Amino acid sequence: MRDITTSKEKLLKKIRQALLEKRDNPYPNLENLPMYPPAPDNLDVMFAEEFMAVQGQFAFCEDEVQFIETLLELAEKRNWRKIYCWEPALQEILSRYEYPFFETDKDFEQAEVGFTLCEALIARNGSIMLSNANAAGRRLSIYPGVHIVLAYTSQLVPDLKDGFALIKKKYGAHMPSMISNVTGPSRTADIEKTLVLGAHGPKELFVFLLEG
Repeated sequence: MRDITTSKEKLLKKIRQALLEKRDNPYPNLENLPMYPPAPDNLDVMFAEEFMAVQGQFAFCEDEVQFIETLLELAEKRNWRKIYCWEPALQEILSRYEYPFFETDKDFEQAEVGFTLCEALIARNGSIMLSNANAAGRRLSIYPGVHIVLAYTSQLVPDLKDGFALIKKKYGAHMPSMISNVTGPSRTADIEKTLVLGAHGPKELFVFLLEG
C-alpha cells in the first residue's frame, strides 16, 4: 500500500517524538552568558573609535576653556552664525565665555546648528543616547543640518543596557516619552544603494567630551 503521509505530518511526528524524549540541555547557562566580550577600561577611546567609524566627529577637551576654543575655531571655519541652544546647563557654559547662541526658537527654520547635552554615550557602538526630557526636546537634535553634543566622561557606558540603567536611575518612574539612540549622522541608501547623509536629520554630528 502506498504511503500517503504528507511531509507536514512526517515533520509533526518527528517533533512529537522529540518532545517525548527527555534530554539534558546542552547549554544550560546560555541565557546568562554575556553577549559581548568585556569592555576595556578606556571607554573614551572605544567610543571615539566606534563613533568616528560611523562618520561622527569627535573632540576630547580637558576643560571648558579648550572646549570653547575648539568650538570657536570650528564655527569660524564653517561660518556658523545661527547656533541654537535651549538647555540651561549648556547655556550657562556658553554665556560664561560670551559665546553667542539663540536661546529661543525664533527663526528656527534658519537654524544651522543644534547644540544639546545627552543622556549617555554608548561605547560599544559609538552611539549617543538622547531623550526629550531636556529643554532641547525633540526638535533640536533633528532639524538643523549640524548637531553638536556636549557630553561628560561620567556618561560613558559600555552597552545600551547600561545607558538605559542610567536613564532609569535619573528619572525613576518619570521616564521620558522619547528615548533615541543616534549612531552617526542621518543616512539612507534606499535609492539605488547610494549612501546619502542627512536624509532624515543632521548631515554632521559632533561630540565634545569633557572630564566630569
